Amino acid sequence: MKNNNIEPILKIENITKRFPGVLANDRICLDLYPQEIHCLLGENGAGKSTLMNIIYGLYTQDEGIIYVKGIEVEIKNPIDALRLGIGMVHQHFMLIPVMTVTENLMLGQEKTTGLKLGKLSKLDRSTVSAELQELASKYGLSVNPNAYIEDLSVGEEQRVEILKVLYKGAEILILDEPTAVLTPQETDEFFNILKLLVKQGKSIIFITHKLKEVLEIADRITVLRNGKTVGTTTPKETSMHKLAEMMVGREVLLNIEKGQPKPKEKVFEVSDLSVMDNRKINVVNGVSFFIRAGEIYGIAGVQGNGQKELVEALTGLRKAARGNVKLLGNDVTNEDARSLTLTGIAHVPEDRQKHGLVMGFSIDLNLILQTYFQSPFSNLGFINLDSIHENANQLVKKFDIRTPSIFTPVMSLSGGNQQKVIIARELNRPIQLLIVNQPTRGLDVGSIEFIHQQIIVARDKGVAVLLVSAELDEILSLSDRIGVMFNGKIVTEMNTSEADRAKLGFYMAGFSDEKMFHKE
Repeated sequence: MKNNNIEPILKIENITKRFPGVLANDRICLDLYPQEIHCLLGENGAGKSTLMNIIYGLYTQDEGIIYVKGIEVEIKNPIDALRLGIGMVHQHFMLIPVMTVTENLMLGQEKTTGLKLGKLSKLDRSTVSAELQELASKYGLSVNPNAYIEDLSVGEEQRVEILKVLYKGAEILILDEPTAVLTPQETDEFFNILKLLVKQGKSIIFITHKLKEVLEIADRITVLRNGKTVGTTTPKETSMHKLAEMMVGREVLLNIEKGQPKPKEKVFEVSDLSVMDNRKINVVNGVSFFIRAGEIYGIAGVQGNGQKELVEALTGLRKAARGNVKLLGNDVTNEDARSLTLTGIAHVPEDRQKHGLVMGFSIDLNLILQTYFQSPFSNLGFINLDSIHENANQLVKKFDIRTPSIFTPVMSLSGGNQQKVIIARELNRPIQLLIVNQPTRGLDVGSIEFIHQQIIVARDKGVAVLLVSAELDEILSLSDRIGVMFNGKIVTEMNTSEADRAKLGFYMAGFSDEKMFHKE
């Protein structure tokens, strides 16, 4: 916690960072006190990650000063940062899947048994494994040292990332969007870990966009907007609405306003569908549901219960083992992705970078990935650049895609703007069905508000919408009907008017007798 009699463990003054055409950080000031959780809040593109990359030595500031324990320091690379006790856990984990937890921990500072009697040295895995177990026990970061990364859950991978920086002696932990890929249960467990880390003497900078989490975990909160510091406050002095307004610079609708649904004919029907994962294990077991024109059917559930494989089977990315899928009465079971696109299905995938975009392509080209072979973008096999550019300029404006140019590589955009590119592309053509999987994962409140509005607009135009989300608030806010998925099955269905967090959570946990849930 902040104490005026205690010196900050980390202090940055007037940090400025410029990229071609962009002022990413504009004279930002921030301080972190010992045993404090200081949340850094802001929209995607506000400058949060750039600032943290400067502190960690991945970038060098153009102007400004960094102090660690009251001493001015120069951080040229991550090695300098680690020597100063600064460690960073990135939003996208930096682990080697085919190596064990212990081996990942050793990377960069391998311990060996040394040369003995002419024998070659070898990696001292047992010593590092023992050190890892001691560290894990001290900080409540339970993980199997001998497990392979590819076999771990996302929550376990995150623990390994934190153990990596602790193993290297970090006293200051920078956590970049640490809950973006965690389930609600994993998030609760993660917060308990953070509180224990602080009790054990660590100081934490927590970068996020999730307002509820900020109010729950932060000691102090600093908000960035357009590369500048807007202000610093505490959970007691603020609210979700105030923080959202600080982030965006205007009042934000945290709860989407939508009219009553006016469902019409049945558009999409899934019957007795079963799907196998990559291990040839059935992870979707006889799923059936339907969606009508002009309604949103939400699938709630803890991740890992078959939602990913279900969506892949419905969008041509994976073959179903059994069952059938119909669009407007026509059988489209196991059709490829191109054919499904042409029948009027739009898909906003869970992993926008892997399945939604070509990261090295410019914005204008990403906006025609589904239609590049059709008029007006193509004629007799020749690409029409004028039409492509005109299309991109219109969609950038209509969908508020924030970019210096339509020729900017999509990899240079923030997550929110990358998602807007996908939404713009998928909604800019005649569609019967919109499938959206985790549509706002990792996005800020401004982007979430915009994307939620676009989903409602699609529904109100008569599109059938399948929404898959691990965010219960999102399911409750957008859906007209809800199905809960557990262990590969839809275990219950209900109208949204009948649903609440507790009821959904009950079914998500695998209970089947509601009376059991309400028993004292």
